[in-house]
Amino acid sequence: MLWTAASVVALGFLIALEIAARHYGLPGPIANQAREVIFAPASGPLLYAGMALMMVVLTWRQRYIAFGVAVGIDVVFALVRWPFDAKMMFGNGALWVILGCAVIAVTRRTGAERVLLLKGVGLGLLLVAGRKTGDAWLLITSKTRPTVLDPYLATADHALGNPSWVVGRMVRATGPVGSHFLDFVYVQLAVAAVLVALYQLRNVAVERRFPGHHLVRTFLVIGLLGPGIYMIFPVVGPIFAFGSDGGQWAIADLWPDTLPVHAPNPMPFDEITPRNCMPSLHTAWATVIFIHSRKGPRVLQYAGAFWLLATLGATLGFGYHYGVDIVAGVVFAVTIEAAMRSLDRGWDRSGIQLVAHGTVVFAALLVSYRYLPMEMARYPWLFGPLLILAMGSVIHGYIRTTRQWEPKITPVPKPEPQPELV
Repeated sequence: MLWTAASVVALGFLIALEIAARHYGLPGPIANQAREVIFAPASGPLLYAGMALMMVVLTWRQRYIAFGVAVGIDVVFALVRWPFDAKMMFGNGALWVILGCAVIAVTRRTGAERVLLLKGVGLGLLLVAGRKTGDAWLLITSKTRPTVLDPYLATADHALGNPSWVVGRMVRATGPVGSHFLDFVYVQLAVAAVLVALYQLRNVAVERRFPGHHLVRTFLVIGLLGPGIYMIFPVVGPIFAFGSDGGQWAIADLWPDTLPVHAPNPMPFDEITPRNCMPSLHTAWATVIFIHSRKGPRVLQYAGAFWLLATLGATLGFGYHYGVDIVAGVVFAVTIEAAMRSLDRGWDRSGIQLVAHGTVVFAALLVSYRYLPMEMARYPWLFGPLLILAMGSVIHGYIRTTRQWEPKITPVPKPEPQPELV
């Protein structure tokens, strides 16, 4: 019943986004996903990552067969596209395999095995649909929010020392090698999430059930709730509002060499650039990847820490985000993760207090960015530490509370040595 209700709600949400996108003359998430059954996908690695998530419910023999079929289908598509000089991109085979497993689940499976396979298919499709849904959300933000609040964040960012301007100059100094490396990390964030999720779901095929809480759940909820904040606090980012990418809509070509110094006011912007900065969802996703990688092997822990640091470098160094929305993104991620863990284990006083604390801090950050930016810029020695302390309080509360939730392991006492019988 729960999975059926969730599926109906998700389908209704996708239909609503499809209608909204069609209203602006562009295909929505359903049309874009259906198109990739035949035409070249936008992201082949994402489709194969979705198939990898789906395959956690399969046996190793079934995984080898599914992967081989996906690769074979992609080879056929490539051979057909090549003579016509069409766009070349793999991934159709992975989508065909996911859809094929859905058909097999309905027609050839029964009972618990059918439900398990459908859950795997749903998990893979949710990852893929999340990307399409995000694209539709970004379109809606650009069409429905004609003005942006970048001057407010740029002013408030003085409290943190304008990290986007600082890191932007550092990334530019690394040349094309550093830029290409960070761009790869930034774009393939979902693939990193799948690697951590595959470790967490490695026993599903044996146990024939999913764990109560895993990374994909938090990852999807962040993607669902985050765009709603975009509508409340529309921001395009320093590279657009204060840089060359903004064109005629930019205040001036200042980023990353010259700091903007003026009284903040809402500024009009084009109907193309997404208002997707507040909060930084890339930072939020990288944060939950880091959190979930802590319980993995040492190599996974290093990978989670690396991906978080590299994502922070990319979001700031490319001028996509300000420092203050990085802080908001971390608070947003930790609060959502705390809520998902509380939902899994059952709400109690500690969980409610933790989520309430994170929510209040996040709301306070948004209010201060909007109504106190001049004060934050005027007294950076006060507001800078306050921002870090506010973020740190949420992180500290999460660590302290979740440690109490961990099962306590009682050491087994060693038996007393007995005297040898003579």
